[in-house]
Amino acid sequence: MNSIRQVPSRVKSKRTETNLGAEREHFDKQQLSSISKAINSTETPVKEKHARRIILGTHREKGAYTFWSYAIGLPLSSSAILSWKFCHVLHKVLRDGHPNSLQDCMRHYSDIAETGILWANLRDRYGYGQLVGLYTKLLCSKMEFHTKHPEIRCNLEASDELLERTAGTDINNVFQLTVEVFDYMDVELRLAEGVLRQLNTSIAISTLTAGQCKLAPLIQVVQDCSHLYHYTVKLLFKLHACLPADTLQGHRERFHDQFHSLKTFFNKARDMLYFKRLIQIPRLPDSPPNFLRASALAEHVKPMVVIPDNEEPEDQEEDDPEPLIDVSEAASVSMASQPQVDIFDQAFGPPNNGFDDRDLQIDSLKQEIEHLRAELEKIKAEAQRYITQLKSQINSLEAELEEQRAQKQRALVENEQLRMELEATRQRNAEHENMQVTFVEAEKRAQATELRYNKLKEKHAELVANHAELLRKSADTVKMLSATQQTQEEVARTKQQLAFEVERVKQESDMKLEEQKFELDKLRREVEEKTGEILRVKGTLQTCEKASEQLNTSMSSLQAEKERLMRCVSEKEAELSSLRQAAQLKESSLQQERERSSKELGDLQVKLKDKHGREEQLLKKLLEEQFALLQGTVAEAEIIIQDAVAKLDDPLHIRCTSSPDYLVSRAEATLVSIDKVHAGHAHYLKNLEDAGPLLRALAQFSHLTADTIINGSATAHMAPTDHADRLTENCRECATQSLHFLQELKSKASIKSADPASVRVIVQKILRTAQGLRPKGMDVGKEELGDMVDKEMAATSAAIEEAVRRIDEMMNQARRDTEGVKLEVNERILNSCTDLMKAIRLLVLASTDLQKEIVESGRGAATVKEFYARNSRWTEGLISAAKAVGWGATELVDSADRVVLHTGKYEELIVCSHEIAASTAQLVAASKVKADRGSKKLSSLQQASRHVNEMAANVVASTKTGQEQIEDKDTMDFSGMSLIKLKKEEMESQVKVLELESMLENERLRLGELRKKHYEIAGVPLEQVAQDNGLRTPSPTVPSSPKPSKPTLMKKPALAQKPNIPPKTMVIPFA
Repeated sequence: MNSIRQVPSRVKSKRTETNLGAEREHFDKQQLSSISKAINSTETPVKEKHARRIILGTHREKGAYTFWSYAIGLPLSSSAILSWKFCHVLHKVLRDGHPNSLQDCMRHYSDIAETGILWANLRDRYGYGQLVGLYTKLLCSKMEFHTKHPEIRCNLEASDELLERTAGTDINNVFQLTVEVFDYMDVELRLAEGVLRQLNTSIAISTLTAGQCKLAPLIQVVQDCSHLYHYTVKLLFKLHACLPADTLQGHRERFHDQFHSLKTFFNKARDMLYFKRLIQIPRLPDSPPNFLRASALAEHVKPMVVIPDNEEPEDQEEDDPEPLIDVSEAASVSMASQPQVDIFDQAFGPPNNGFDDRDLQIDSLKQEIEHLRAELEKIKAEAQRYITQLKSQINSLEAELEEQRAQKQRALVENEQLRMELEATRQRNAEHENMQVTFVEAEKRAQATELRYNKLKEKHAELVANHAELLRKSADTVKMLSATQQTQEEVARTKQQLAFEVERVKQESDMKLEEQKFELDKLRREVEEKTGEILRVKGTLQTCEKASEQLNTSMSSLQAEKERLMRCVSEKEAELSSLRQAAQLKESSLQQERERSSKELGDLQVKLKDKHGREEQLLKKLLEEQFALLQGTVAEAEIIIQDAVAKLDDPLHIRCTSSPDYLVSRAEATLVSIDKVHAGHAHYLKNLEDAGPLLRALAQFSHLTADTIINGSATAHMAPTDHADRLTENCRECATQSLHFLQELKSKASIKSADPASVRVIVQKILRTAQGLRPKGMDVGKEELGDMVDKEMAATSAAIEEAVRRIDEMMNQARRDTEGVKLEVNERILNSCTDLMKAIRLLVLASTDLQKEIVESGRGAATVKEFYARNSRWTEGLISAAKAVGWGATELVDSADRVVLHTGKYEELIVCSHEIAASTAQLVAASKVKADRGSKKLSSLQQASRHVNEMAANVVASTKTGQEQIEDKDTMDFSGMSLIKLKKEEMESQVKVLELESMLENERLRLGELRKKHYEIAGVPLEQVAQDNGLRTPSPTVPSSPKPSKPTLMKKPALAQKPNIPPKTMVIPFA
């Protein structure tokens, strides 16, 4: 009977569980429907009701788990509009969803970033690609900021007190938080500017669905920007209260830029009809706040954004109303709607002729059990996660508490030490007071000594008066001189003794007075030092007391926080215990179902075994297909390499040539492909089901190896005999080792032992041989090129500075040693040389500025040294030009020194001027190769180059003018010469002319050879050398190996040309 009475309650609980399952299923369907309707490829704005249902779903399940379970399957890479609407919905979920949504979104951070990178590099016809890239950057920045500062919610609604607690008292933390808020505001404004840039701000665009689709997310941007603007103002006023104004100059400039951008954005959005019915955008002040005036903070008004309650009409055709399920009502309705059945029938089933629905109930109960198990596991996982987080917070707080206690203990020890120091200082003060008493006694003794000195002085005056009276009496008593002679001598001796005694007493008193003054000064200084020390100790003691008070305050706050956390832990543990009890009840009810499902489990296991057998057969077939593909690829690779080896003996291939540089690039690419083959081989051995990486690597390896073999043979045709033989042997050995390696890959028995290491060794030998065939000018390592550019530019500047100094010294020396026409000529030449040095200095500075601009604009994310190494030919041109300029300046100064001292020739100055003009032209050309045509710094460099040419022309003109003034221009006198003598002189002149012409021709040939050797060392092609020397080389008829031509920007600039020395009568124009 008891079991019969309990039947209705069990049936009621089963129906309740059935209703809960139906409610969960309805919730999932509703979320899926809202997500699919909110995020689609239709160019319409997201409806507020769909977004609101998604947000309510996050609050219902306390997270965005369900949202992401559906959103992860959206084809975001197929449509930019779909990605844009996904970002809009995600922004709403972060702002208005449950706080746990941030943690769920952080798990998909990389997916969001990858979507932004994908669409930022694509161009679609609607312009959504760039906007999606900006929106994903905004979302990633938002998640990073709120993850770092969890106390500030994602909707940025935080009070001033919370902002103060977040910033803290450490000015470094305030500074860092200000920079992060600046970065947050930048990404918000960039998105707004990108949207407004694509749209026309007229009313027509904002009322179309296409325009509204782009404008809709700006509502959240307006809400974020209003709060961020307020936070920035508060933080900047706090920084200006603690730091000097000069330190925050950059912050103020950045705030002013953001202020004007934000104000422009608000004004444009306020004028659009679309925003007028959805949001009330605040107005910013006309001018930004004055942070240098602390009272301006009271004038600041926080901008408030108002969202009016304009509910969208529900679309009954599209959306079903959300049912509100009440378990009790549903149970009562179901009980009332069904006919009353006998309790005995409910417990033991209906009669034989009735309908038995227990099978359906069993199926539904099984589904509910599985669903409840999943929910129970999820609840357990969430509870465990909460407990772990709380325990970690407790541990961190306890660690901070221990640290605070240690700090407090240290502060107490320091206070005790300061008290001891203060006691010692007080003792020293007492000693100082004793010294002051001694000083007063010393002053009294000094006064007594001075009094005795005054008495002795008075006594001395009396003795002087007595002596004068005795002298007067001696004049009256001359007759009695003999009688008083003895008395007078005694008086004189007494006088001398008294005078000596007075002088000694005076000296002693002066010495004592000086000693007392010195003691007095010393005591005063000691008193001042002790007073300052006492003040410092008092200040330190006050500081320690304040620190102790702060520590006590922080200790009390930490203790309160610990108590709060302990209460939270106890609450969570109580919730966990209740969940455990509910789980135990569920397990007891599920125990009966387990017995029923055991038979079904046996049947499923039999089916599972059959399935495993079929999977093993399919896996075996897959392995055979993968190995067959590998054998086919290896066979093709062998054919490619064998074809390359066959070309080595082909007579037509003998006429093909290649350069060492191209062979080096091919060999390096082959080494990279060998590494990929090694990695693909290891991957295939680990996973025999996937031979894709190995197949791709083998295809690339075969082509690059064949290319290296062919180009190695072509390079050997142009190399010396020893290098050619060695290079050809290495190419053949490379082919042999490659074929051996491929042969090992074709067999299952030897595939595991296959290793391309021997191929790598041979290719490295080919690489070293090709590098040895390179011109000598390329021996410098690429990693040193960046340092060499800076060193050469610095050395050039130093050489110019030294040249200017030496010219000044020569000018002063010439003014002292010469006079007249020679002094005038020397001053003119040295002044023109000085002007030329100044022009070269300006050219070097302009070239350095342009070089920095080129590097900054072209290096991207790479370093300066990597940029120079990547553009090694251009860098070598810069180094060569800088060396040439520095060498020319030094040679010009040496030549000018020799001309002033009359030990050199004027032609040396002319040649050096031409050399400097050519070197500066090379420097301009090397800098111009990679510069932007519209660069202002390039225009400055070209103007400086023209100025250098003008100054070089002035040096040549000054030199020639001085030479004409110095040389003797006297006409020859032929009046006294006979016809025979004139004929003889004419013949001698012709002989001398022929000798000079022969010497000139020989010197020209020698100059050509010198230029040829110079260009050969510098790595310039032979055709350019012949062109510079005025020769013509026959066009090559031998076909060269295919070599990709380098772009113009990567070619090395021409070297400085050696100028031809013209005759004296020629005038050389300067560009």
